[in-house]
Amino acid sequence: MPKAVKKDLFTQKPTKVVNGRYFFSESEDAEYLPNLIQVQLDSYDDFLKNGIHEMLQEISPLQDFSGKKVEVHFLKHSLEDAKIDPETAKRDNLSYEANLKVEVKLVNKETGEIKQQEVFLGVMPLMTEKGTFVINGIERVVVNQIVRSPGAFFSRVQGVPGAFATKIIPRRGVWLEIESDKKKLLYAKIDRKRKFPATQLMRIFGYETDADIIEAFGDMQEADREVLMNTLEKDSAKTVAEAYQSIYRKIRPGDMATAENAKSLVDSMFFDFRKYDLGPIARYKLNKRFNLDKPDTRENRVFQISDFLPIMKELIKLTAKTGGSVDDIDHLQNRRIRSVGELVMNKFRVGLMRVDRIAKDRMTVVDLEAITAVQIVNSRPITAAMREFFASSQLSQFMDQINPLAELAHKRRISTMGPGGLSRERAGFDVRDVHSSHFGRICPIATPEGPNIGLVLHFATYAKVNQYGFITTPLQLAKRELPVSGDLVGRILNEDIAGGKSGDLITEELAKKIAKSGQEIVQLGHFVDADIHYLDAAEEQDIVVGQLSGNVDDYGNVIGSMIPARIRGEASLVPAESVTHFDISSKQIVSETTALIPFLENDDNTRASMGSNMQRQAVPLINPHAPIVGTGLEGEVARAAGTSIIADEDGEITEIDAREITVQYNSGKRRTYELPNYIRSNQTTCFHFRPDVSKGEKVVKGQTLINGASTENGELALGQNLVVAYMPWEGYNYEDAIIISDKVAQEGYYDSIHIESFAIDIRETKLGNEQVTRDIPNVGDAKLSNLDEDGIVRVGSWVNDGDIMVGKITPKGEVELTPEEQLLQSIFGEKAKDVRDSSLRLPGGEGGKVIDIQIFTKEKGHDLHQGVLKQIRVYVAQTRKIQVGDKMAGRHGNKGVISKIVAREDMPFLADGTYVDIILNPLGVSSRMNIGQILETHLGLVGKKMGVKFATPVLNGISSQEITQFLKDADLPEDGKTQLFDGKTGDPFQFKTTMGITYMIKLNHLVEDKLHARSVGPYSIVTQQPLGGKAQQGGQRFGEMEVWALEAYSASHILREMLTIKSDDVVGRSKAYEAIVKGLPLEKPSIPESFNVLLHELQGLGLEVDLENDKNEDVDLELDKMYTDENSSIPEEDKVSELNTKIHETDAELNAEVHGEIPPVQEGEV
Repeated sequence: MPKAVKKDLFTQKPTKVVNGRYFFSESEDAEYLPNLIQVQLDSYDDFLKNGIHEMLQEISPLQDFSGKKVEVHFLKHSLEDAKIDPETAKRDNLSYEANLKVEVKLVNKETGEIKQQEVFLGVMPLMTEKGTFVINGIERVVVNQIVRSPGAFFSRVQGVPGAFATKIIPRRGVWLEIESDKKKLLYAKIDRKRKFPATQLMRIFGYETDADIIEAFGDMQEADREVLMNTLEKDSAKTVAEAYQSIYRKIRPGDMATAENAKSLVDSMFFDFRKYDLGPIARYKLNKRFNLDKPDTRENRVFQISDFLPIMKELIKLTAKTGGSVDDIDHLQNRRIRSVGELVMNKFRVGLMRVDRIAKDRMTVVDLEAITAVQIVNSRPITAAMREFFASSQLSQFMDQINPLAELAHKRRISTMGPGGLSRERAGFDVRDVHSSHFGRICPIATPEGPNIGLVLHFATYAKVNQYGFITTPLQLAKRELPVSGDLVGRILNEDIAGGKSGDLITEELAKKIAKSGQEIVQLGHFVDADIHYLDAAEEQDIVVGQLSGNVDDYGNVIGSMIPARIRGEASLVPAESVTHFDISSKQIVSETTALIPFLENDDNTRASMGSNMQRQAVPLINPHAPIVGTGLEGEVARAAGTSIIADEDGEITEIDAREITVQYNSGKRRTYELPNYIRSNQTTCFHFRPDVSKGEKVVKGQTLINGASTENGELALGQNLVVAYMPWEGYNYEDAIIISDKVAQEGYYDSIHIESFAIDIRETKLGNEQVTRDIPNVGDAKLSNLDEDGIVRVGSWVNDGDIMVGKITPKGEVELTPEEQLLQSIFGEKAKDVRDSSLRLPGGEGGKVIDIQIFTKEKGHDLHQGVLKQIRVYVAQTRKIQVGDKMAGRHGNKGVISKIVAREDMPFLADGTYVDIILNPLGVSSRMNIGQILETHLGLVGKKMGVKFATPVLNGISSQEITQFLKDADLPEDGKTQLFDGKTGDPFQFKTTMGITYMIKLNHLVEDKLHARSVGPYSIVTQQPLGGKAQQGGQRFGEMEVWALEAYSASHILREMLTIKSDDVVGRSKAYEAIVKGLPLEKPSIPESFNVLLHELQGLGLEVDLENDKNEDVDLELDKMYTDENSSIPEEDKVSELNTKIHETDAELNAEVHGEIPPVQEGEV
């Protein structure tokens, strides 16, 4: 049951209490919050219902090349039910998809015969309830793309003063550019080809003579007429045919331009709907800009003179400086969203075009009498196009699933990149910058820090996308009248009526009198209407939007005479009467991740951006806690992310276990909720769901039933509330380092589960099939103790790096046996002779408990690659405690690495004996200007002492004066500073310290994944230098600057070793190992391999290089004898094991082996 509310704790009364969280600011309208993944769901649903039909009608009917024999008409389409659910698809590495079928009518034009049948058109991926796709077992998200809207745009020509240009961008087809030059002549370009006089386009649109063109423009100012006359004078084409031919020569230079082929090409470019489609968006934009009234029909979506004339007139006015206006290309009225449905539809169209092409070819070869639609319509192109898009498109991305917030934010991401978008190399500053039209539509804070800054964006919290793809934001209408039947209570009269005077507050009694007065409309003081209107950036240009917080009372009446407002994106102070609309919430400017940062208004924007991004990197903890100081959005986000499940209505819990909960609702409905256990996310973190209720418990509507990963009590819980002190401590928190108490580590505050998946394929080879077995050659019983009789590790076993998880042997060909191998064969029989060990071993640095085994075989219908008989997948879970080197962060961009875990008795403590959990450096606050963390610390201390949680909504939160009052109410120092004592000596510190409660998260940058060391490992084949990176067992690069550092210290011996035997001196490193084994001094290094590479490079340029030593003697490198292929192919670690096992051999044999004269020892030899 919900907790009882303590209303008398504070001097100031809370405005509301939600789920035990106290709000003190003006009412925040969370009830308006839209479904945060609705953009994804609606867009794809529209594609499946309408988009597929629209595309089929666009290419219907399919005809043969002559157009006289056969026609194929597409009628209605249908999607079958998916054969499997998304969870099964993920488990079995399959795709969650359904078959697309279409009713097809085949018309034989020669005989008049009509055949109708249903045809399979391809496989269509389905979207899950969470707005994701499952492709080959992997959960993916299609990111929204923001692109330039189709339509006509006017701009200045860069580098040419007084010159203007317009671009006419259709949804599909050629781009038409018309621009003026410094001589005030108008030129046109088609698809960025060579330019020609713009009046030639007028001629092909039906205005043959100069007089016709002048007449088309009607009455013009003299300056406008001059621009037109100059262009006509420059135009060499005086007839329609000449205009066609002139344009053809510019588009296809070198081709023969006849009147017929020129007309055919140009007309198909502009008047053929299959090749040119303005699209509904461009039609809407042109209608709006030039006050046209053209419906969105197929005829009106090809290029027309009635569209071209107003565009030309506007450009002439701009050039002549008699009117017109240029467009701001970065304004959101000129940029639109391509959501998942439209992106998939574009790819679907590509598939249909291939179907059309194949159908045309087939119609020419098949027998027309026996022809069927199935023979003509090929389903493969559609399936291939869909697979290509979802598997390899830049906008179909592997879902970011570190925690539920990361998952939600990924679905609400917007990218300017991708097909038809920008590239990060070409994107300038303007397109990356925050624009005033982003207000309430795109978050100004949430964007990456690297090369994608400003190119990857996020929707603001309340933003929606309209039917044309423009981002809208909700606003409330400001009104001054209501019908007498409206909600009048609380409003202020602006006329004398029914005994009420102008300026009176309407009570319930007065409202009843007004209702009986017979008057239809009541004049009221300025108030905010509860109805919500979603407006796009173009519609917002014509209104005045006032700020809601602080300017409206509890009844919605506007207070104050001057109000902060936005007019055309500019902030200003305006009279209250001129405000037409109001914002609905203070958080509508930012995204949901940014809206989770308390005291955002007190943080510098760069640090807020880091805080917003780092919350998405928080590792889900085993036992998380919701923040004491939140923003009130935690519950909404948890529900939107699908990790908090709430009761639909009042009822009772009838059944409960670790896998499901059953609720009997009072309405008679019975519902069972499944609890997914230990689910591996895309980023190997663990999503685990647990019940928040018990059997027999009565639940109320909205109560939390299930908490998922990173949720507590139905609220997002990414980290822990820790006792913090801002103070230096023995230098260990230098440079943002963090000191934590061993209590935090030992009591599992930041314990997290990570699940890794390891797979092995059992293949068929030319020498026979591989086998899974525990009978592995040359492996002792101790190594096989965790394997079952089939050779697969048991569920529940603890495994460490190097342990065998799946025993596998592979047949090997007959080779000439060494004496040692012959001995082994005679002892152990056939097994040692013909197979080699190719078992799946746990990689280095891994370890944990085996929690699941999955076996995929072709017999069970699993889709395996060619030549693979079976695939075995092992899931290993490990619990990771927090340790030195792990990265932690707060919500204000205050990040750092743990430098020391200190015994709790050595940490500073309070007078009551409470030990500090975490120590942060105060120098990390002032220069970063993220003061929000200090306010959070003070308010958190109050919350901890009073046993309550606070909500301080962004940009409308609890003020510093209110925090001071809360500190007083809690009997805490008003300045938030407390006397701390040294844990080592017990003495009080010289100064009081800022301490309190702060919320810290553990980020997915764990030292265990990064820590790495190399002794001997693999070398690059080309350069013979050690590889780089942990995955390759690589070393640390000793680069040019590091060489300078050693040179500065005159450390010549270390430097020589670094550049020779520790790197690419192949002979030298073998001799050095030999010397170490024999206990001899190291010999002088040889010439490094990089020198040989340089010589070969010069020889490749045709240069002969002679080498001489200091005695002017020729040096013969004998390049080919420096090391044999056999020697270079032996991994260095194998040589080490050989030498260790054969240490008893003679010096001569040892020396010979190091130089590769003895064949390498076979794997597994003792």
